[in-house]
Amino acid sequence: MPGAAISADQAYREADLAIDYCEDIPRLSPDAVARIVALFERHGATAKVSSIHVNGWFGRYDKLSMARRLLAEAFAIDVDAMRAEILFVGDSPNDGPMFGFFPNAVGVANVLDFADSLGHKPRWVASRRGAAGFAELAEALLAARGGGGTWQPGRS
Repeated sequence: MPGAAISADQAYREADLAIDYCEDIPRLSPDAVARIVALFERHGATAKVSSIHVNGWFGRYDKLSMARRLLAEAFAIDVDAMRAEILFVGDSPNDGPMFGFFPNAVGVANVLDFADSLGHKPRWVASRRGAAGFAELAEALLAARGGGGTWQPGRS
């Protein structure tokens, strides 16, 4: 795809190919992103759009199935039994399965860029984007822990 690039962190990936469409290159159009997805799918790969990459892989898995596996194998956590105690934070359509499964799912503000294409939406959305949105959530959790307050989306 003209203008696209392999993600700068590709060397650290084991199971997917990440195509950068706006992280380290000028942003590609939504049509170009859709064409990248179509190329992956035409060759039998699963393709998901994140806030900065199109990720493609072979196999039938997603973030939720791999989170289940990681939590069970590495931490002996039964995700079904503990789902209400787990907080998930995401920012894009590839986080949809996690947003749909975890009742305490939070999106950072850039998830709103994909509001029309999210099958499952987070329960709460921070007012800030990216890492600043995650920091907003962390500050709110620490304040609630110390002061017994309750976080309200859009307020830090």
